[in-house]
Amino acid sequence: MGILDRIRKEWFIIGIVLVIALAKLEPATGVKGGPLKPEITITYIAVSTIFFNSGLSLKTEELTSALMHVKLHLFVQTFTLVFFPAAIWLFLKILSLTTINEWLLKGLQTVGCMPPPVSSAVILTKAVGGNELGYLLIYW
Repeated sequence: MGILDRIRKEWFIIGIVLVIALAKLEPATGVKGGPLKPEITITYIAVSTIFFNSGLSLKTEELTSALMHVKLHLFVQTFTLVFFPAAIWLFLKILSLTTINEWLLKGLQTVGCMPPPVSSAVILTKAVGGNELGYLLIYW
């Protein structure tokens, strides 16, 4: 596999690394109120565009089929909203027995209860050939 083939295959991860490097070099571009206006562009435009674009590529038969996967939806919702927060809670109880900073524990607790980032997860699910439709329906 040549370098160009590898770049074509891994374009999304390479793009993420490049954007992170650019953000490190010029952080003022993405600050709230900055030229990119992330409070508007990310919240409304980017997420809507990702869902709209993913919706355009769906076939009606696949949508109907994905809606019928009740076990998949129940599993993912239970894992995301019950199991993961419970596992984080147990992990934090164990960490609280150490000398770790209390505010770090509170931050970990907050992050552990947040839902996964849907927009990048949809793109990564599609990139690896996963069940993008099932993922979209679960978090939509």
